[in-house]
Amino acid sequence: MGSHEPDRLSPAQLAAVRRSLRSGRASLTRRSLLRASAGGALAAGGITTLSACGIPAAGTTRGGVAAEDHSAEEKTVNFSNWTEYMDVDDSGKRHPTLKAFTRRTGIRVAYTEDINDNNEFFGKIKPQLAAGQDTGRDIVVLTDWLAARLIRLGWVQKLDPSNLPHAFANLSAQFRAPDWDPGRAYSYPWQGISTVIAYNKKALDGIEVTSVSDLLDNPKLKGRVGFLTEMRDTVGMTLLDMGKDPAAFTEDDYDAAIARLQRAVDKGQIRRFTGNDYTSDLTSGDFAACLAWAGDVVQLKADSPDIDFLIPDSGYMTSSDNMLIPNKARHKTNAERLIDYYYEPEPAAELAAYINYVCPVDGVREELAKIDQDAADNPLILPDKAMQAKSRAFRSLSAKEETACEEKFAKLTGA
Repeated sequence: MGSHEPDRLSPAQLAAVRRSLRSGRASLTRRSLLRASAGGALAAGGITTLSACGIPAAGTTRGGVAAEDHSAEEKTVNFSNWTEYMDVDDSGKRHPTLKAFTRRTGIRVAYTEDINDNNEFFGKIKPQLAAGQDTGRDIVVLTDWLAARLIRLGWVQKLDPSNLPHAFANLSAQFRAPDWDPGRAYSYPWQGISTVIAYNKKALDGIEVTSVSDLLDNPKLKGRVGFLTEMRDTVGMTLLDMGKDPAAFTEDDYDAAIARLQRAVDKGQIRRFTGNDYTSDLTSGDFAACLAWAGDVVQLKADSPDIDFLIPDSGYMTSSDNMLIPNKARHKTNAERLIDYYYEPEPAAELAAYINYVCPVDGVREELAKIDQDAADNPLILPDKAMQAKSRAFRSLSAKEETACEEKFAKLTGA
């Protein structure tokens, strides 16, 4: 990974802060957490091939509202992203992959890390999108649930597959068909976010943990277990443990998962529900085991031989942060070229080596191994096929369902 300046947060802290703000819970603000922590067209027949493989060709579904594309005469692309979510050189000021893209294409990237929180950012761009105006951004990176909302509102543009040959060819199978954007007609993942079980071997002291059931039911772990304040991860992992599919659960299934978690709370099995601060509980041994985000676990394992992780046989939850092109963006073609660029193995590997989240790009292992062999061998960064097969996503919720689910979860966690 690239080095950080001394006054920056550690990669593990940054990963935890970034992930905790993706839930959309109004009680969290990214600023307060940071302050407290001090290529070319497809060959002939390519479009037909895309449709046959489940990636809709242009015109097959309704898109957002386009503006006149000024990509040819304005060699620029305006890219809004989350803080510390791009590779940085040793100076901490330059982004090598973006510089390489500009050298190759002549397209200057106006890169801004101005996304602090999903809800906050939505509030920032909503008035312009609702009024049919340009937001001044050609690419935004949003978490699944907010990406789904913008697509549902018709506020993002449909992508042109002819500008995305690498993205189509190299997108990992586990990210290809979210129910909120089947076939990835409007979005492509920037990075994946996996929820696993992490544990402290010293704190476990020989106690076997293999499942969420062990966390909830083993009396030897009473008061030493942590779950997450992110509803989709905690309930999703519990649903999987109960043999239910988070992509197709019913209201009764959800209520049963909440009830199961409530029983664990009532008997003192769960020490607490945490956001970004579970990392300190785990390393100190206050948590013997907990639900955790893979981006954190990579760093925690590197820092401590006592920390490890497991993937339950029942599966694990995966979500993603996604690149989208808002309505009326002036440089759509340039934006699509940049999206496609990050699906080439070399820049994808450089990004993965720095960020340590799940790389959504197939075929990067060889390039990543040149940079960091340990990262290339790490299934939390490059899941193998067996691990990908256990990946599950939380289904889209209607506005009414989301309100009801969050209220029940807030009552459980005391939020």
